[in-house]
Amino acid sequence: MKNKLGTAVTLGFALFAMFFGAGNLVLPPFIGLQSGDEWFAAVSGFFTTGIIAPFLGVLTVVLFGTSFTDLGKKVNPTIVTVLALLIMLCIGPFVAIPRTAAATFEIGIQPAFTHFNPVVFSVLFFSVVFFLSVSQSKIVDIIGNFLTPFLIISLGILVILGLINPPAIALETDLSAQESYVYAFHQGYQTLDVLASVIFAGIIISAAIDKGFTNANERFKITVFAGLISMLALLFIYGGLIYLGAHSGISVSEEISRVDLLLSISRAVMGTNGTVVISMAVALACLTTAIALTAAMGSFIDKLTKGKISYRVAVILTCIVSGYFSVKSVDEIIEYAVVILSFVYPITFALILTLLFFGKIIFSKSPYIAAIATAGVVASLTVFKHFGLFSEQIAVLNTWLPLSEHELGWVLPSFLAFFITAGLNRGLRKSRNMSPS
Repeated sequence: MKNKLGTAVTLGFALFAMFFGAGNLVLPPFIGLQSGDEWFAAVSGFFTTGIIAPFLGVLTVVLFGTSFTDLGKKVNPTIVTVLALLIMLCIGPFVAIPRTAAATFEIGIQPAFTHFNPVVFSVLFFSVVFFLSVSQSKIVDIIGNFLTPFLIISLGILVILGLINPPAIALETDLSAQESYVYAFHQGYQTLDVLASVIFAGIIISAAIDKGFTNANERFKITVFAGLISMLALLFIYGGLIYLGAHSGISVSEEISRVDLLLSISRAVMGTNGTVVISMAVALACLTTAIALTAAMGSFIDKLTKGKISYRVAVILTCIVSGYFSVKSVDEIIEYAVVILSFVYPITFALILTLLFFGKIIFSKSPYIAAIATAGVVASLTVFKHFGLFSEQIAVLNTWLPLSEHELGWVLPSFLAFFITAGLNRGLRKSRNMSPS
């Protein structure tokens, strides 16, 4: 007999832990610091891009298949496969996985062991990742049943104690409620969880199938239930950390890094034990994310090569490449990732939104291709700007693009391209039907 509630909780906790990486831990307190007494508006903004948007990614995949590449049936298999490869490189061995190890080292290890060799740590970290991710069928159970409870408990203690006895009152901010919302909305992009969501969805759906939920309707319900559980857990932790940042007693004018702010809050709330708690939370957050991403990369390569590179071999290669890049600092990893992320993110989000809104009523592939192609063209402007190409022309164009100030200049052009193409297709069909046989 299938245990629906138990399965949903396990899957929901696993999905929470997959999303909750190191960046998700250090971003919210800094958002709270910047928003001050308008912290509630900031929670709403971060909730939009850091929680709702990734949930929509999971929802889109489960509506149209069991993995991201299944969306190719609705769009174009080659386009979706190439996009999936770009996403996997972003959230896999070139960016996100190395960042988990680098963040663990910088936050959890280096403050206590200043002379610890980063190469040695990288070997140790990815040995653990390999050991815990090599058994593909047990990934979700390992994360959901064992690692996540410790992560939630360690962060939950910090948040609850901080809510009961905040370090200070929230300081007034120069930002209005709307500006605080927009600032947090922007910061939500940095979690990269929209990109990860379409990949993690496949892991969660596969786990649901392994637990006996093979019927499409059952699978949809259990995945949505798990998604809601992960959303509530994320909202509690994100909201609590933003609140603590706002009540840290530190002025915005003070020069303080995100990591130092987090450590300062933990010490203010829990004394000297706070550093231990945060170190444990960082290690668990990064480890769970690294395991999930490594497993996703291994599964993707196995399917892409049709078994020529097995899951186990792909996991080994992922750990080796990730280990190589992880010896760089977190800032260095973020710096070289900016360009590809600014290109891939809009294309992925455009695909998610158009399929979610119209996938059940518009069946022609060309409108979806037009939407993601337009998103790609607009996103390429950011790439050109990064390399100093056509800077003046792009600046002028951005003044004409609605929402460009929120890094959403691709939204309206993409939907416009979608509707125009859909309208042209409909007109052509009518013309054919009316033409004499």
